[in-house]
Amino acid sequence: MSIPTFIFLILLLHLLFASQPCHLILTSAADGRWQLLQTSIGISAMHMQLLRNDRVVILDRTDFGKSNLSLPNGKCRNDLTEGALKVDCSAHSVEYDVSSNKFRALMVQTNVWCSSGAITPDGKLVQTGGFNDGERRVRVFSPCSSRDCDWQEIPNGLAARRWYATNHILPDGRLIIVGGRRQFNYEFSPKNIAANTFNLPFLLETNDKGEENNLYPFVFLNVDGNLFIFANNRAILLDYVKNKVVKTYPTIPGGDPRSYPSTGSAVLLPLKNLKMADLQAEVLVCGGAPKGSFAQALRGNFIRALKTCARITITDPNPKWVMETMPLARVMGDMILLPNGKVLLINGAGSGSAGWELGQNPVLSPVLYRPDKKIGSRFKTQNPTTIPRMYHSSATLLRDGRVLVGGSNPHAFYNFTSVLFPTELSLEAFSPAYLDSKFNDLRPKIITPKSMSGIRYNKRTNIQVVITGKVAENLVSATMLAPAFNTHSFSMNQRLLVLGNDKVTTCGNSAYNIEVTTPSTHNLAPPGFYLLFVVHQNIPSQGIWVKLR
Repeated sequence: MSIPTFIFLILLLHLLFASQPCHLILTSAADGRWQLLQTSIGISAMHMQLLRNDRVVILDRTDFGKSNLSLPNGKCRNDLTEGALKVDCSAHSVEYDVSSNKFRALMVQTNVWCSSGAITPDGKLVQTGGFNDGERRVRVFSPCSSRDCDWQEIPNGLAARRWYATNHILPDGRLIIVGGRRQFNYEFSPKNIAANTFNLPFLLETNDKGEENNLYPFVFLNVDGNLFIFANNRAILLDYVKNKVVKTYPTIPGGDPRSYPSTGSAVLLPLKNLKMADLQAEVLVCGGAPKGSFAQALRGNFIRALKTCARITITDPNPKWVMETMPLARVMGDMILLPNGKVLLINGAGSGSAGWELGQNPVLSPVLYRPDKKIGSRFKTQNPTTIPRMYHSSATLLRDGRVLVGGSNPHAFYNFTSVLFPTELSLEAFSPAYLDSKFNDLRPKIITPKSMSGIRYNKRTNIQVVITGKVAENLVSATMLAPAFNTHSFSMNQRLLVLGNDKVTTCGNSAYNIEVTTPSTHNLAPPGFYLLFVVHQNIPSQGIWVKLR
């Protein structure tokens, strides 16, 4: 065989291999693996939510024209809004089945552009707001085992226009919807208890003229039942029942904005020691863009993104931000809580801001943040992807411990040619190092309870697992994760509770019984569906679904 022929065959095999839907595009497992799941799902993943049946609902705008996926059975949608197709027979939402790696088209009726969402205690996805005809809509998707369930919409389900707002589930099971463009207030869904809006001057105070920098505020339910609300570069603690600010937090040192369009990200760090009377809660805010970055990017000057994180104990009587430095500057990044309590920073750009054509220098490498290590040793850079995930990207944790990644469309329309960052319709999965097969003997397998079991508050619960390797009983812990609605670099309702273990008992044949105590109050964990994991030496099991009630 001649050398040119050999080279041609090698290139041909490479192309064939790369075209497969499950092509592994990076090999070093020590710092994670990437896997291309789908080259195209027909839409770009602006919004993403994992459901209790291990399917992920994905959404995109409806007003840019046709997507690359047709609606089934000749369905079409009439749209009278400006800029949209009057008759649109393409899909702008899909349901992705994790186990089969397949997807199907869904029919959303109104524009979900820059909207928000949450899972209700009964497991339904409630999706709120958007643009034009979608700005006051409430949409409901009920998980089902068949292929015929679809979106249901409630006209005028909201009291105000909600575009770039944030949702959070409350202890009583209602949703609170906070802010949005030119909405310095909040409201509740459903409206059967409180049908009006409630003023929140903090959102006006944090609104930078010409840039805003306070959209998609970071909202977390504190352990005392109040809401921690972060916008721009500072935060408050809000008693939403009395509409009263009960604490004002200091400005992050440096004063640079972290909210859209200077988009950073934030997480409520894992809640631990749940039985303690003085339970602590910490928030971590990472990345963003220096003040003025949005205006500069509009002029073609892309300022380097922020390289800092700020961490604060929100339950402290005298709270202070503690600054940390990331390995990589990042704007429009996502922060995903992993089952073992680590945080994955993923997606985004190294300069510019959120907005169409306003980001540059894609950050291809995720970074792992280990909150329990000492400052200076908490970050670890992971293996890079080959696909830029810029503006309008998304990510979510799956039950098997992988992180699903999709989206990236920094254009007003779908644009695949002659642009620096083409519209991205693919789905990838990032597998953290804990999924490497060398840890299989340490990895727990949950035997009981069965998935979809019910658990009650403040009860002793037994979890039986199999661990084939040597067990370190003091390094066995159960965790509970609330599935998040991810969009625009923020995972709404993301929450990880560390149940620890009260007692580990050997049962023989590599089986162990782990006794844990469930969360004691609705303030710690609102009712609903959670993923339950058992973690051994930082290696998590696959999760099972449980319903806390």
